[in-house]
Amino acid sequence: MLKKMNVVWLKLTGSSSDFPLESRIFHSISAGLIVLAAFYVPYNFFAGLYVASFSSLLFSLFFGYEYYNSRFNNKQHNSILFGVTGLIIFSVNYFANSGINGSTDIIWPAYLLLVFAISPYRQHLAWLMVYILCFLALHLVAYYNPVLVKHPFTAGKGELIDRITAFPLPVIAIYIVIKYIRKSYDKERVATEEKAIAIEAQNRHILLQKEQLEKSDAEKNKLMSIISHDMRTPLINIQSYLQLLNENELDSPMRAVIEQELLAATNSTMDMLTNLLQWSKSQMEGPAVHLIRANLLDVIKNTLDMGKRQADKKDIALNYNINPVLAVIADGNMLQLVLRNLISNAIKFTPNGGIINIDAQLVQQECLITVSDNGKGIERHKQDKIFSINTEPAFGTNNEKGVGLGLPLCKEFIERQGGKIGFESAPGQGSRFFVFIPTGASLD
Repeated sequence: MLKKMNVVWLKLTGSSSDFPLESRIFHSISAGLIVLAAFYVPYNFFAGLYVASFSSLLFSLFFGYEYYNSRFNNKQHNSILFGVTGLIIFSVNYFANSGINGSTDIIWPAYLLLVFAISPYRQHLAWLMVYILCFLALHLVAYYNPVLVKHPFTAGKGELIDRITAFPLPVIAIYIVIKYIRKSYDKERVATEEKAIAIEAQNRHILLQKEQLEKSDAEKNKLMSIISHDMRTPLINIQSYLQLLNENELDSPMRAVIEQELLAATNSTMDMLTNLLQWSKSQMEGPAVHLIRANLLDVIKNTLDMGKRQADKKDIALNYNINPVLAVIADGNMLQLVLRNLISNAIKFTPNGGIINIDAQLVQQECLITVSDNGKGIERHKQDKIFSINTEPAFGTNNEKGVGLGLPLCKEFIERQGGKIGFESAPGQGSRFFVFIPTGASLD
């Protein structure tokens, strides 16, 4: 029932897409006044209030004509005619209907509210002054010339009926205006909120694009730095060593020292090149991960043996304790690269004669792999950016230099496998890197 009434009311007043707010308020007021007039015209006539009945008839005819032109002929209503008509009819009705003792004074403010609702803002002050002046003039004329005021009904019951029948007009007028103002405000508020949300989302998107662009630029600058400097420098050193060996007759001790330095430079360059190629591949190919359930020790055994040989050259004790039946769900190649980088870093930053321990254990359905050392540790001001591509490469205990791609690559590869990576470090006391990787529990 309520839905049908809303449909009928929408047809009478028009939709917001076809008419502005002022026109829809005017249509609503006109429809309401026409309905009220259908009651007031016969009631006032049979009550002996002929002037009031005639005024109601004029009201209904005027609003019916203006309503039809505005609603169906799409002609803008005349707010000036609306305001002047009210002044004339209320002035006549004031003297014909008991003056200050009648109901006309109740309707004046409500009608002025309607004038404000359907007229342009620039007319409001003028209408306010006109209505106040007319109101004062009518009351002064009636005060000094009381004989002009007619009293068509008796005191008591007649006055009661007059007030009761006059009350609906201002109430309905106020209801219609407030309803439309509230609806318009709520609609505007919702539109503003939606616009603010859209702008905020757009700003977040722009900020995200900016961050991605800055990250891309940082990665590009980093890679260019590696190619132009960090990769070029060790290759120049290797070239110099080879040229020295080729052009000079060196005794065995000197030759052994140079060959050892040449091997160290070659190994360092290979590490750089491996990380650089892996990083470039990961950025171009995206998250291509091939997860399988495999024995952890089988996956990383070659990496451990390679790390042990590398540690022996610095007289570092590399120990590992891994349950031979512990299984993980991982990408074997990625996991090997992660462990190779963590072990290589531990060796790089651990002095000769140091100790590195590698452990793996089951912790709440995850495999916890730790690589700990008693090396130089990480300076506190560098710890926040340790997994960032923008971190500055550090020199190892034997002046080994990396490119700063190893740990960011480890973080990316571990997270792609559904794992986590973190660390604990104290300068001068060593570091402990830990990796959580999904597990397949133990193999039988």
